[in-house]
Amino acid sequence: MTDRRPGHVLLGINVLVLGYLPAAWQSPLLKKDSFVDPGYWAEIGRTAERGTLDAIFLADGPLLTDPAYDANPVRLEPTVNWGQVAAVTEHVGLVATASTTFNDPFELAERLLSWDNLTGGRAAWNLVTTRGAAAARNFGLPDVPLREDRYERASEFVDVVRALWASAATGDEVRHHGEFFDVEGRLRVPPSRQGHPVLFQAGGSPKGRALAGRVAEGVFAAELTKDQAIEHYRLVKRLARDNGRSPDEVKILPGLLLSLGSTEDEARRRSDELHDAGPASYSLQWLSQAIGYDASKLELDEPFPEDVLAAPSDPQTFQGSLGFRESIVAQIRRTKPTVREYLKQTRYTGSGHAGFVGTPEQLADHIEDWFHSGAIDGFNLQPDVLVDGLPVIADELVPILRKRGLYRHEYETDTLRGHLLAGSPTPSPETL
Repeated sequence: MTDRRPGHVLLGINVLVLGYLPAAWQSPLLKKDSFVDPGYWAEIGRTAERGTLDAIFLADGPLLTDPAYDANPVRLEPTVNWGQVAAVTEHVGLVATASTTFNDPFELAERLLSWDNLTGGRAAWNLVTTRGAAAARNFGLPDVPLREDRYERASEFVDVVRALWASAATGDEVRHHGEFFDVEGRLRVPPSRQGHPVLFQAGGSPKGRALAGRVAEGVFAAELTKDQAIEHYRLVKRLARDNGRSPDEVKILPGLLLSLGSTEDEARRRSDELHDAGPASYSLQWLSQAIGYDASKLELDEPFPEDVLAAPSDPQTFQGSLGFRESIVAQIRRTKPTVREYLKQTRYTGSGHAGFVGTPEQLADHIEDWFHSGAIDGFNLQPDVLVDGLPVIADELVPILRKRGLYRHEYETDTLRGHLLAGSPTPSPETL
């Protein structure tokens, strides 16, 4: 462990509706319509705020997905959904994912800034580019654009949105004529208490990281090992500095998949039971999607073939997340498991995101180690089942972190940007 860093760790929750595992819906604590029950969402917000958590995240879902692979095949529109939560909370940040591939920049800028006003300055936009033909077909397209084209559009898209947000404060007209968009006008929405929504970015490709270094205030990263996380952390901070920004202006929060118990054995039993209660094909399907190869064709008791682990022949057309794939392949090359061994390991070590199975005390150890090692500014935690996993985070993990001086005892600010800036300062420039 390196020397202790000043400041405190940042904590978000990736809500994922019911939990990250497909069997989450089977919890006896849920009703069949919990995902559309205002009371369910209100309780999520109140619990997160009870733990003084920085933010809760909700993914966009512009398509129906296969429940054998996706734990939450049906999702609500994030900005509308978070309106319900905003009404019963006062401090916790609310992060909504929205695609630059299938939205219009003027409409989205207006919607997000309106929502930021109504939340009192607690809104954030997690910008993504969306991948996969299934989503494209919902918008009348045969497939999504090539990866590089998606990121070129995303880069211009976010510039237009930021200019429109600025117009709300200055009253100046935006006159933008670019490769993808022609916009003349300004927003009539007033600026929010935090100026404009916080910008998060979730993409691990080189283009995604470059975009993060240029504009993101938070990065929802995918890291499987501490060494990889340190490397990515330093890269994005350097990219921010190369763009004339302070490295402290961008916070790195990798996802962390959780199964928690009062003992490590209890946590492992919980993880095993939830995996066993889910579709038998779940692990093979997510692995196939992540590496871009039908894993059902692999010999279970043989190591992964080198041609399967090799980089995609055409990254432009690869349908999965390059960041997830990079992390998974690095883990496989390091541990050299058979396919069967790897699928078993992922019950406890995650997929594209790292996994954690253990007690709240052990989780606090993990967070403290990664934080003081300069691998993270915080984590975006993803409980296996949200309804009983989130209270453990708020009521058991957070008090442990507080005792260690790693987390605040109460909210110090009332905007999301304030939470982020009041959190963890970055290491000194010479360590980046």
